[in-house]
Amino acid sequence: MTVGAAAKTVGATANAPSLIGKWLAEDVDQWTRRTLRRHFDPVTGSPYWLNRAAAMPFDPRDISRYEELSAFGPFPLEDLRTLDPADLVPLAVPRPLSGLIWESGGTESGSPESGRVYYSPPMLEHRLAWRRWADKREGFDPAGNWLVATPAGAHLLGYGALDLAAARGGRVYGVDFDPRWIDRQLRAGQMQAAMEYTEHVADQICAILMTQPVDYVCTTAVLLRAIARREPGLVTQLKGARLVGPQVTAQTRQVLADAMDGGLVSISYGNAFASAVTLSCTQDTGAIVSVPCYPQVTMAVVDTSDWTRVVDYGNDGQVLLTVMHEDLFLPNVAEQELAIRYDTGEDWPCDGVANVRRLAKASIARQPSAYVQVRLAQLRRDRRKPAAS
Repeated sequence: MTVGAAAKTVGATANAPSLIGKWLAEDVDQWTRRTLRRHFDPVTGSPYWLNRAAAMPFDPRDISRYEELSAFGPFPLEDLRTLDPADLVPLAVPRPLSGLIWESGGTESGSPESGRVYYSPPMLEHRLAWRRWADKREGFDPAGNWLVATPAGAHLLGYGALDLAAARGGRVYGVDFDPRWIDRQLRAGQMQAAMEYTEHVADQICAILMTQPVDYVCTTAVLLRAIARREPGLVTQLKGARLVGPQVTAQTRQVLADAMDGGLVSISYGNAFASAVTLSCTQDTGAIVSVPCYPQVTMAVVDTSDWTRVVDYGNDGQVLLTVMHEDLFLPNVAEQELAIRYDTGEDWPCDGVANVRRLAKASIARQPSAYVQVRLAQLRRDRRKPAAS
C-alpha cells in the first residue's frame, strides 16, 4: 500500500476517539452473532468457513454467546500457511481483492509459521485508529519525527511507518531487518553471525540518529540497548521510544527510559492477526499489562495442557486469541506466547495479559483442516496435469 492509499485510510480514523469509544461499548455476544452471520451467510459468506461448516455437527449461526465459540475448537494454524487468504474474506467484499498479504510468525521456523492474512480497508482502519489512540494516550507528539527500525516487507508491523508518514505532521525514517534470519543463525549456533547482523542494523540506525532530527524510535529492545551501549549520547537525545516484540520486561523498559533521561517508553504487543495496546507498566510490580483491541480482538489465557480451561487471574498460561473482524474470523488461535491472566476490572471490557514472553514449544495442535488438505491435494493434482498443447 502506498502512502497516498494509507492517507485515505488514516483520514477515516481522524475521529479515532469516537471510534474507540463505540467499539469498547459493544456487547461481545451481540458482536459474536453479527460476525458469524456475516462469515456463514450461505451466499455472501467466507468460502473457507462455508466449506468447513458443511462438516460441522452444528450450525455456527445458532451460536449466540461468545463463550460458545469454543465449539470451533483450536483454529488449525497450518491452514493459514497454505490456503489462499481470499478464502477467509466474505464474498460480500467485492472481488477481485486488491491489497497486500501480511505474514505473521516465522522466527521459530524461518517461514511464516502462523500464516498469511488479507487486510481489508475496514481492518486497516481499525488497526490505525487504535494506533493513533494509543499514541495520544501515551503522550507521543503527533508532530514528532520517527525512526522506524522494524521488520517490513510481509510484516504488518512495517505498515506502521506508512501510518506515521500519512497521519502525522513529522517525518519518518526507516530501517528494515529480517528477524527470521537472526533466529535462523541462533538456532544453528551461529552466534557470531547473529551478532554481526545485529550490529549491521544498529550501524544504519546510528547513522540516521547522528545526522537527522529524530524524536522517537520504534524498534526492538535488543536493538535499542545495543545502540545505548555503543552510542549512549544518541539515545539520551531521544524523547521516547516504542518497543515491539514480546520479550520486553519492566526492568528492560526502565533501563531504556533511564538511558533517555526519563524519556517516554511504550511497548507494543501483537501480530498480523491481532493487535493490543498497553494498559499499564509498573516498575514496582514488574507488570506490563496489554489489552486487546476489543471487540474485534479478544484474548484468553489458558492451561498449556488443556486449551479449554482458562487459568485463574494471576496465573500463567498460553495466550489464546479470537479475531472477529467483519472480514476475518479466526476463533481460538493458539499464540506462541505465555502470559499472566490479568483482571482489568472496570478499565476494560475483557481480560488483559501481563508479562508476555515466548512459549518454548507449541502445546496446541496445528494440523491443517480437512478443507485445506483437500485444496492442497487438488493443487498438487492440477500441477501434475500436462499443459494443453
